[in-house]
Amino acid sequence: MNPEPLNVHDYERLARERVSDDAWEYLRGGAGDETTLRANCAAFERWQLRPRLLVDVRNVDTRTTVLGTEIALPVVIAPVALQKLMHPDGEAATARGAAAAGTIMCLSTSATMRPAAVAAAAPGAPRWFQVYVFNDRGITRGLIEEARDSGYSALALTIDAPILGRREGTLRIGFTTLPDELEVAGDIFRDLDASVSWRDFEWIAGFGLPVLLKGVLTAEDARLAVEHGAAGVVVSNHGGRQLDGVPATIDALEEVGEAVDGRGEILLDSGVRRGIDVLRALALGAGAVLAGRAPIWGLGARGEEGVADVLRLLREEVALGLALIGCRSPSEVTRAHVTTRAWNG
Repeated sequence: MNPEPLNVHDYERLARERVSDDAWEYLRGGAGDETTLRANCAAFERWQLRPRLLVDVRNVDTRTTVLGTEIALPVVIAPVALQKLMHPDGEAATARGAAAAGTIMCLSTSATMRPAAVAAAAPGAPRWFQVYVFNDRGITRGLIEEARDSGYSALALTIDAPILGRREGTLRIGFTTLPDELEVAGDIFRDLDASVSWRDFEWIAGFGLPVLLKGVLTAEDARLAVEHGAAGVVVSNHGGRQLDGVPATIDALEEVGEAVDGRGEILLDSGVRRGIDVLRALALGAGAVLAGRAPIWGLGARGEEGVADVLRLLREEVALGLALIGCRSPSEVTRAHVTTRAWNG
């Protein structure tokens, strides 16, 4: 009998055993030589935790609030396309898993289920909708309106994909078009609009929902984001899947945070595998993180149950880490709790 998964890495191995090669490569792979893909995880290890001791941590609470919504842990499910590649229940299972764990799911524009159907799968659960801008603006408009009318509370405009990055792994196995059996509203392989600009952000903000800008890596774009009225930014390099050679997100976080300067919320994705990664991001200025591959490995391994269990494991690791660095809640984690320098403790 195989032992129960103890962490995200165990779920990664279990998912690999259960999904097709096409699905695995689509989820696993990155752009170019995959240096950024690898760096996203490795960079977390450079940030050492600085625990403060003799603190009463009998009652540790992992809850936090993002965009006005209280969640059970500072982890949101990032938008991941084509989830029925990983499990036949696709985004519906992910939505139910997120609801069971008490957190938000951000649905991809390129989901294999419509926004209304995903909302119906987990009624009452908090949810956001990620936006790509397609050449046919009518497709984009229809999806946003459906999401808004189905109770999605925020939009996340992905700005680092005016065109699709070159992912050589998927090219090698011939996964360059959407499988016929998958129904999606827009074709991310062919229909992304390379002319997307700040005018499109203003158009999307006009639908009446708060808008996060996802894909920010520089102070310059962070300042522009808040100047244009963004509710916040997601420090993201698309999980290393767009432009190879850009910084790991944890290394870009402080620059972006200093530019935002309290004028919007700051989130981070890419490379989160452990609860201590979440703590490192909190210490460097993020209010929460988004995790994509980790919960979708849970989906591939065990469907809805796997998604919920990955989030449970992360929540337990966050709670343990908070207690051991001397914090009772995510809000108590500060810049003083991390360093990149060798220190004597």
